[in-house]
Amino acid sequence: MAHLIGGLATSHIPAIGGAIHKGKQQDPYWKPFFDGFPPISHWLAQVKPDTVVVFYNDHGLNFFLDKMPTFAVGAAPEYRNADEGWGIPTTAPLPGNLDLSWHLINHLIEREFDIVTCQEMLIDHACTLPFKLFWPGHEVAPVKIVPININTVQFPLPTARRVYKLGQAVGEAIRAWDSSERVVVLGTGGLSHQLEGERAGFINKRFDLQFLDSMESNPEWATQFSDLELVEKAGTQGVELLNWLAMRGAVSAGGASVKKVHGNYHIPISNTATGLLALEVA
Repeated sequence: MAHLIGGLATSHIPAIGGAIHKGKQQDPYWKPFFDGFPPISHWLAQVKPDTVVVFYNDHGLNFFLDKMPTFAVGAAPEYRNADEGWGIPTTAPLPGNLDLSWHLINHLIEREFDIVTCQEMLIDHACTLPFKLFWPGHEVAPVKIVPININTVQFPLPTARRVYKLGQAVGEAIRAWDSSERVVVLGTGGLSHQLEGERAGFINKRFDLQFLDSMESNPEWATQFSDLELVEKAGTQGVELLNWLAMRGAVSAGGASVKKVHGNYHIPISNTATGLLALEVA
């Protein structure tokens, strides 16, 4: 059976891509953010995952407001990036893992999740930037991917509890996959931020730190909140923490325990509270 190694989570702010492209990692504004990644990159070099299952949210590159699936799973041989208008250089395609994609799709449907299956799928900064952060110096990260898009953009959103259950189902499927591959799950986005309206610039450090603590010690803590409560606490874009919850559900599937590899929290980057976490399945 496949081996689920652990979980990763990071913010995916477009400005990060520009900072990487311009080599600003050591600038005072950026250094506290980028300094969080080397311990996790070192851990990944040790555990050597073959495939990464990515929970992320699309920002209009692949899905738009007229067609916004709640959950969509990629089943493509490769995933291409395109110009999003942020000034981020377009990345090379990331290779897909078709066997795992279809295994996950079949398992999720058996578990009564209604998903969109995408045999062609563009991926945006929410999916591409984490690979530049966790595997710096690589034109293409040395892993295959399975992207799972979660709607955090347009209401109605899936509930936090529903997303956590989705993650659990994905974790069950990975552990049941007839393969010798080593798999990591990744959640991207957040943490607290709001980019528009009267609360533009909103950051909730207290809530962010509670959420980060719960990721290690009490993974279902955030599932108590409704989507509107999460918007109130984390901001309209801060609901991207749903992707973190899916990751956490996956690594805890079947009652597995985890230990923290490394984490980081820094504010602000582009009016956003940034978070970083790596968990290893014990």
